[in-house]
Amino acid sequence: MTDHVRSTSQVAYLGPPGTFTEQALLTQSDLAAADHLLCRSIPEVLETVAAGRADLGFTAIENSIEGTVNVALDALIFEHGLLIQREVIIDVHLHLLGLRGASMEEIARVISFPTATAQCRRYLADNLSHAEEVAANSTAAAAQDLADSGDPTTAAIGTALSQELYGLELIAADIADHPENQTRFVAVAPNRVPNPTGQDKTSIVVFQHSDRSGSLMGILAEFAARSINLTKLESRPTKKALGDYCFLIDLEGHIGDSLVADCLTSIVAKHGEVKFLGAYPATRPSQEQHQSAASAFADAREWVDGLRRQIGGA
Repeated sequence: MTDHVRSTSQVAYLGPPGTFTEQALLTQSDLAAADHLLCRSIPEVLETVAAGRADLGFTAIENSIEGTVNVALDALIFEHGLLIQREVIIDVHLHLLGLRGASMEEIARVISFPTATAQCRRYLADNLSHAEEVAANSTAAAAQDLADSGDPTTAAIGTALSQELYGLELIAADIADHPENQTRFVAVAPNRVPNPTGQDKTSIVVFQHSDRSGSLMGILAEFAARSINLTKLESRPTKKALGDYCFLIDLEGHIGDSLVADCLTSIVAKHGEVKFLGAYPATRPSQEQHQSAASAFADAREWVDGLRRQIGGA
């Protein structure tokens, strides 16, 4: 079993069987071998872990077409003290599914998870502009509802896995508007930070001092000064007042790295509050730039420490 999830006996994720979340989870051998607790919604997944009813939660957090999965991100920022343990990125293939014998001409309703439906806007506009769009709790729930309904005029947008599980027919394959469609998932747990691997990512949320001009520029300057590469920068409303935003930042490196630790220390001391969301192995290797910057920082620190040791000397 991997170091960053120790002795995971139960993992909670979005059900029913056949979701993209399950597909992503099954790519992880240790998570696939754990006991699975299927939840009805993403908030329920995170609440289940926060309440101690599961050791780990696994949820989608970002899509390459639709961007952030806000319901997941906001729960991590504002509701729970959970930490990201790893990320998993998979290619997403969305299919139009129907009952046996269903045809495109008969479809009057399309049911799916709203994020999945949004990823197929162009296809639906071109081929099913007359069809009613109906929301489901997940792509698998849409497939299950369709199978239970027995309605040949309803189609579902779902996965190949859900097609197989619920005995549906493929009406049209790969209907997402962009073929490079990918979704990023994260595993979360309380009070646990994986060991550094040398190819890590750290996620934080910065609540800047709103009354200070140039606050965001100052925050970004801390990363630039240390040549720390940012892989994500996104603003989210703080839920306090209109125009009051916090900033989600993903950066290359681990909180255990002196370079990253020094940067976050400076941000907290000078620029605002920080909520730590985790330091974990990155799916893609970190750039060599970060490693060279860390080495340069260590050399500079040794030089400064040498000067400081001379204080009060002869």
